[in-house]
Amino acid sequence: MKFKKLKTPLAWLQLTQAKGRLLAAMAGIAFADLLMFMQMGFQDALYESNTQLHKNLQADLFLISPQSQTIAYMESFSRRRLYQARGIDGVESVSSLYIDFIRFKNPENRRNRTILVLAFNPHEPVLKLPGIAENINKTQLPDVVLLDMASRPEFGTVEIAEKTAKNQLVNTEIGGSKIKVAGVFKLGNSFAADGNLITSDLTFLRLFKYKNRRPDQIEVGLIRLQPGVDIKIIQRNLVAKLPKDVRVLSKQEFIDFEQEHWASSTPIGFIFSLGVIMGFIVGAVIVYQILYTDVSEHMAEYATLKAMGYADIYFLGVVLQEAFILAVIGYTPGFTLSWVLYYLAQNATLLPITMNVARAFGVLFLTIVMCSMASGFAIVKLRAADPADIF
Repeated sequence: MKFKKLKTPLAWLQLTQAKGRLLAAMAGIAFADLLMFMQMGFQDALYESNTQLHKNLQADLFLISPQSQTIAYMESFSRRRLYQARGIDGVESVSSLYIDFIRFKNPENRRNRTILVLAFNPHEPVLKLPGIAENINKTQLPDVVLLDMASRPEFGTVEIAEKTAKNQLVNTEIGGSKIKVAGVFKLGNSFAADGNLITSDLTFLRLFKYKNRRPDQIEVGLIRLQPGVDIKIIQRNLVAKLPKDVRVLSKQEFIDFEQEHWASSTPIGFIFSLGVIMGFIVGAVIVYQILYTDVSEHMAEYATLKAMGYADIYFLGVVLQEAFILAVIGYTPGFTLSWVLYYLAQNATLLPITMNVARAFGVLFLTIVMCSMASGFAIVKLRAADPADIF
């Protein structure tokens, strides 16, 4: 049985003829992919880290002030609105969540750093996070807090986690008041907060008495509904019956509220999006220059093929093949290097900067589109190849 010998594609022969130029193209595309990967990774980490709290709050509907912009900077509203919501048919229970920033003193080196404090009634199921169920009852004692073990190490998280694992209390200060760290939980820092504390609502009010915090002023109201009820109907009833000094949001709307703030109301969201666009443009320009140079150097050969009867569609296929080959071989080192940098960045920042399948294929698709667009501009030069200029 005889096998037909496969011919090497013309596109590959042309690309490999100038190996130095091919390596430069690979490096350029890899750099463009790296730029897109990193910007997308940082952008996703921005959204993911700042919405982790929202995703783990145990409620179906949420009340917030219309003046609130982000979970880290919430405006207070009257707790009476929660009591009014409790009277709506279909509402099973309500809970209050207090949120504010305070200075936390590292018990080891005594350095102060701002931390986000979350407070609620320990008897109510407000948060579902690793470490909460085992330690939340400890906050019933006055001036006892739990520290987020995924906070920045500058808070002394490693030492505190080791001591509390042995049932030892760690004495320190927050906001000038003495407190005890009795346990740890895991939430994670974000672009808004380097760390998190959880305590009871009573301890919270004592810690923030210098701000004249009142018990009836809360940042978030959590509403849990009876099983089987229609969330949308209850939400509409709450919107109709409650005053306009509160907003009623579903969990997804609460998450979108936070994400929208970082996407459109802060420069950082725009910068990450701009970085992706710039990476795409840089890659397209590099590929265009490579393909344009390649076409220019082979104009005589293309003109000869035209004289032999080859149509423009054939040359279009050749250039598109070159673009696809460049996209694939340039993407591979870009993806590999990005994966390594994700790992390093995650360890350095403790932010959720991770590679996922959707982003991997998304950047590959953008790379192919980028190279295809560049080939389209290079083909304009090819169409000008005239056999009369050669013969």
